[in-house]
Amino acid sequence: MTEPNSPSEVALVERLVAAHDTLMNEISKAVYGQHEALELILVSLLCRGHSLLLGLPGLGKTLMASTVARSLDLEFCRIQFTPDLMPADITGTDVIDEDPDSGRRFREFLPGPIFANLVLADEINRTPPKTQAALLQAMQEHEVSVGRTTYDLKPPFMVLATQNPIELEGTYVLPEAQLDRFMFCIRVTYPSQAEEVEIVKGTTSTYVPDIHKVMTSDEVIQLQDLVRGVPVADDVVDYAVRLVAASRPDDSSATESVAQYVSYGASPRASQYLVLGAKARALLQSRYHVNFADVQAIAKPVLRHRLVLNFRSRADKVESDHIVDQILEAVPEEK
Repeated sequence: MTEPNSPSEVALVERLVAAHDTLMNEISKAVYGQHEALELILVSLLCRGHSLLLGLPGLGKTLMASTVARSLDLEFCRIQFTPDLMPADITGTDVIDEDPDSGRRFREFLPGPIFANLVLADEINRTPPKTQAALLQAMQEHEVSVGRTTYDLKPPFMVLATQNPIELEGTYVLPEAQLDRFMFCIRVTYPSQAEEVEIVKGTTSTYVPDIHKVMTSDEVIQLQDLVRGVPVADDVVDYAVRLVAASRPDDSSATESVAQYVSYGASPRASQYLVLGAKARALLQSRYHVNFADVQAIAKPVLRHRLVLNFRSRADKVESDHIVDQILEAVPEEK
């Protein structure tokens, strides 16, 4: 097995492994259950990616985001997306100020809420496409342009967006180009009955969770750099690429369900995120190498929002997760 290249990298991997359980324990003081969603959020953060949280109201999506930020010493900011939200309400704007001594006027930039480490775009589909687009440059380039000036966003930077999957009135469909910017689409599901009992007990009493910082933002940045250096075998990369190719209806490897129900498959960005996410998952499991299981474990959150389904899929009530399952079954690990 390939090992980290330097003593500092070895120490950093050991630090992550030791901190992982502690981190999950700290988050569980406030968030009950949702273990899979929290793991995917951590993987996304380590990959410098962004995630879309898809779930009904009241399932703790906002609480998950704020608790992760507190436990990792990240500056957190929540933006409530509404129909009247303007791009400047996200990015910030230039204002004219006046020096009280000289009376001279000058222009000053007031940064918006996007200038944080972890930004929660709450109900992102409630604002028009023009305002949604204000996030695109920040998510892709980690910078914001206001007027003729471009401002860098301080790392680490991550956008978590929430969306209610069943409410359609007063909402705007997210463009495919914006959906593709999200590394993961994470389904936040109902808690189990036992978890719901704990939720009710904790939120209807005087209990106030005391969340301790497990890692610093500087350590998160170091781990993000380390993820890129995790080795991955050529056959694992080839497997990830073949999975994505099988999601495209015009590809010779497309499955029957893809040919029937998919108009457009996933882009090469999906292949990149499959490999990157697999690297981060391997590190979280104290491995400094990637296997096929790592790619398979994150295939659904990477692919589900990148498959553009046709009318027949809606008529037959076929969802993207079912199609991804069939792709995983059809594509062999070895070519």
